[in-house]
Amino acid sequence: MQHPSKLPRIGTTIFTVMNHLAKKYDAINLSQGFPDFDPDSRLIDLVTKAMHSGYNQYAPMAGNMELREAIAKKYDVLYQSSYHPETDITITAGATQAIFCAISAFVKSGDEVIIFRPAYDCYEPAIALNGGKTISVTLDGPDYQVNWNTVKEAINDHTKMIIINTPQNPIGTIFSEKDLLQLQALTKDTNIIVLSDEVYEHIVFDGETHKSVCLFPDLKARSFVAASFGKTFHNTGWKVGYCCAPKALMDEFRKVHQFNVFCINHPTQKALADYLNEPDHYLELPGFYQKKRDLFLDLIKTSRFRFTPSKGTYFQLLDYSAITDEGDVDLAKRLVKEKQLASIPLSVFYNKEINNNVLRFCFAKTDDTLKRAADIINTI
Repeated sequence: MQHPSKLPRIGTTIFTVMNHLAKKYDAINLSQGFPDFDPDSRLIDLVTKAMHSGYNQYAPMAGNMELREAIAKKYDVLYQSSYHPETDITITAGATQAIFCAISAFVKSGDEVIIFRPAYDCYEPAIALNGGKTISVTLDGPDYQVNWNTVKEAINDHTKMIIINTPQNPIGTIFSEKDLLQLQALTKDTNIIVLSDEVYEHIVFDGETHKSVCLFPDLKARSFVAASFGKTFHNTGWKVGYCCAPKALMDEFRKVHQFNVFCINHPTQKALADYLNEPDHYLELPGFYQKKRDLFLDLIKTSRFRFTPSKGTYFQLLDYSAITDEGDVDLAKRLVKEKQLASIPLSVFYNKEINNNVLRFCFAKTDDTLKRAADIINTI
């Protein structure tokens, strides 16, 4: 029996491919975005404490209330923007589930969703599964800035949603206040929903500050914010994130959420609620990762790669156009096999044939890992 695929163009992701190659060739893995160091032992102890304190059955569908209250307090402190813990915040199985539920709650057959490429790979499949059409706006290197006139031209009566990602994976750029004011102006007096992927909100460098959509009243009124504790607290394997939105949007979101996962791992929610009582745990993150970025770039400054320091996320783009003219996918695979170094080719984040001669490297690694990787990079 044969059944037509709902995702006929989706195959094995580049992350799976590169991780498999990294293991096969015992390579240093700077491809997939996860730390190679442990979370704070205090946070792990809080999970154990929660398990021994009875937090082992279903959490409330929307999430542990203490955690939702802690998130609401964080938004008050950081952005002077309020989300009600009862109605506006839902704990999710990572930001990916939050993104999927927001799209599923509103996108239907014939709807169009604008995304910016190079784009993280979970957006388009969720749009397609719900019958929507992805409209791609390409950001051109080396600065990857948004041309808002192009966005304006892409908007029409079928536009249901615009997805933004700031700081943006894979390119490490951030949306400025001017960018978000432009987005606010373009969506004003429309029914367009904005989905803002802000999983790297605490990883912004060089004195810049993260500009969340919740800072802009009209944007906030039409927006979902997806966020991730995994990125913030070095525990991507726990898959705990959250989503914030005004009640009218969140009511529809929860209709999908309750039949998708219903609720999230309870002891980790309790532990994160307690851990968030100390804001330094996330306020120190920009400095922590900037040191790693700066170390990595200083170690490879004499290499043949060219770069502009990442403005956010824990990813760094390296331009290899002075080294070879081969395609980025071919080069990435060759570097694993011949140099035992794994990266991600940038072209996989586009929807068309493109080769910017750029590889993406993750610097959320121990200093020793970064030094060993830099030794290899300097020989290429």
